[in-house]
Amino acid sequence: MEMRQDDPTAPYVTNLLAYHLRELRSVMGEHAQALDASGLSDPANTFWTAWQGQELVGFGALKQLDDTHGEVKSMRASPAARRTGVGRIILHHIIAEARKRGYTRLNLETGTAPLHAPAVALYRSAGFISCERFADYQESPHNQFMSLDLTK
Repeated sequence: MEMRQDDPTAPYVTNLLAYHLRELRSVMGEHAQALDASGLSDPANTFWTAWQGQELVGFGALKQLDDTHGEVKSMRASPAARRTGVGRIILHHIIAEARKRGYTRLNLETGTAPLHAPAVALYRSAGFISCERFADYQESPHNQFMSLDLTK
């Protein structure tokens, strides 16, 4: 699989990003925190696409919160690529980039619905633990927060 730094507004990203937003909003309603293409285009975010040959199989982003702190943003494997290891590869790519940047901590916000259980299991297997809210997120029964200490 190839990871490419990319443009979240690229036409080939549109359908998968729209699917991602629709699915999250169908479960979380107004509590869905996922970014659209314009949000992912913010200069604080670095966006990557994952490819198997000519097929887009996922995407993910890393947001710089400050000089030593980043956030995993909008990770998604395509429906056909779920349970194939694509999510793990994307997550490890983001973690490696955070370490390369010298971050000491990496956070994320995710949902609490059954839809999110595989993602939460993936994050926990990578060493993320539950934590308090961070940045400007608001707590709700629909979200949870996780953190990875990158100094270990």
